Amino acid sequence: MDVLVGREDVWAAGLDDKPGALAAKLSALTEAGADLDFIVVRRTPEKPGSGVVFVTPLQGDREVRAAASAGFLVTSKLHSVRVEGDNEPGAATKVSKAIGDAGINMRGFSAAVLGTKFVVHVGVDSAEDEEAAVRVLSEL
Repeated sequence: MDVLVGREDVWAAGLDDKPGALAAKLSALTEAGADLDFIVVRRTPEKPGSGVVFVTPLQGDREVRAAASAGFLVTSKLHSVRVEGDNEPGAATKVSKAIGDAGINMRGFSAAVLGTKFVVHVGVDSAEDEEAAVRVLSEL
């Protein structure tokens, strides 16, 4: 299995749980030229009326400044690895098995296929787990 593997910074921002809130946050990033690879949005049940958006990647000073102005911060608690490759049956199984066999616990796993390619974003618990996951997955 030929894959591209790398760690990724995850950026997060709070948002109001109302129509248009996400579009407003993303517009600031788009205007700065951000080409986002991954976006996850969730309501925050412990704080009714609000939510949180996670994005990756943000690159360059212009994008980082726009993100900060829109309320995004790079997270220090979310450690993530991106894996991309040619799609084949069982690709997600191979990725998750390699991580599990290495004794790394996942805090999140998101996968999608577009055309002939797959992309997986794996959340892990620590920077050490992130480094280990990159090593293990690079050997697939």
